[in-house]
Amino acid sequence: MPDAIEIQLKKGALELCVLALLHGHDSYAYEIASRLADAIGMGEGTIYPLMRRLQSDGLVETYLVESPAGPPRKYYRLTEAGKKRFESQSAAWRSFAGAVETILGGAK
Repeated sequence: MPDAIEIQLKKGALELCVLALLHGHDSYAYEIASRLADAIGMGEGTIYPLMRRLQSDGLVETYLVESPAGPPRKYYRLTEAGKKRFESQSAAWRSFAGAVETILGGAK
């Protein structure tokens, strides 16, 4: 079971991870949730509210794609504002992670 610090780290990086996945290509929520579950252990229940917030904040937009089996899928893509947010959060993350790595390396 993850401890509180691990949960907080994951929550703090979740938006950036979603933006990064969408920066690579458009995707639907289940695919995003599956990739995040595999990579960082975040569940589906966390993704859907985040996707709604990103949409209401104007960072992503949706469109429907017909599915060969079942109803059409709602795909998400970054807006221009979402691309800018990804770039700024990515730069901030790299700077922060580099600083933490420097501190951890000095704590031998």
